Amino acid sequence: MKKLFNVFALTMVTALMLAACGGGASTADNLLDAVKERGYILVSTDPNYEPQSFLNTDGKRPADTKCPSDALTTAEMQGFDVDVAIAVGEGLGVETCFATPDWDIITAGSWADKWDVSVGSMSINTDRQTVLDFSIPYYYTPAVVAVRADSAFSSLADLEGQALCAGTSTTYEFWLNHDKEGLGLPASSIYAEAPNVTVISLPTDQECAQAIAAGREDFVGYVTSETVVNANIAAGFPIAKLGSAVYSEDLAAAFDRSSSLPTDTLRAEVDKIFNAMHSDGRLTELSNKWFGEDLTQAPN
Repeated sequence: MKKLFNVFALTMVTALMLAACGGGASTADNLLDAVKERGYILVSTDPNYEPQSFLNTDGKRPADTKCPSDALTTAEMQGFDVDVAIAVGEGLGVETCFATPDWDIITAGSWADKWDVSVGSMSINTDRQTVLDFSIPYYYTPAVVAVRADSAFSSLADLEGQALCAGTSTTYEFWLNHDKEGLGLPASSIYAEAPNVTVISLPTDQECAQAIAAGREDFVGYVTSETVVNANIAAGFPIAKLGSAVYSEDLAAAFDRSSSLPTDTLRAEVDKIFNAMHSDGRLTELSNKWFGEDLTQAPN
């Protein structure tokens, strides 16, 4: 009798837990429906990539958020990518939440369903396309080299034999390592060959800039998006751009090919949202807001 009572009690507890969770597991057979069913989309992005995405230190987590406890809310993040991700959530009719895994984990794919999509200024390249699917581009940026402002360097050739920094698993690191397969860009998008340098890798390219500002001296400069360098200069970092762009990037949202639920319908909806934002000028407005220029038009 005691055994039967225990089984009955366990069954009741399980039923109550399922009721508290909204009646049981999701019945969605694709990621778009799962996102709409739960009421939020979980977006991976970088919390240290100003002006694309960075923490809002004045923001307070709303009490009524649907975001998981280990995710950030729209009140706690800001930047161009953040505003684009918020627009995606609004287009889908759900709340936008943010996960902040390391960049190399995002680009490697096999996310184990820990987040739904990356809206983090990711370049489309052939290597990433083996593990990720991409939306249409939502903006385009040139990559540049930045060096210490007090250096005597005036050209890429001057950097031969020096050390340069780049974020781990970024196109900037691939370019510095002369890894054309890893870079995976069409020849028409590559404007210069990297000098032969020692490559210092940090978790993100923004950390390269911050290291120089903090007085680190084992590298003379770094490679990143021109938007980041412009923001670093505006913030008073002791750096300067060296020459013109070395290549350009098409930046898009990314989806995990190994997702347990098909992502094609979600990707199609994101494409519709981006196309609408291109057409009605919202992307241009956001680009001008965060970068001071329109980077949403494909380079000729």
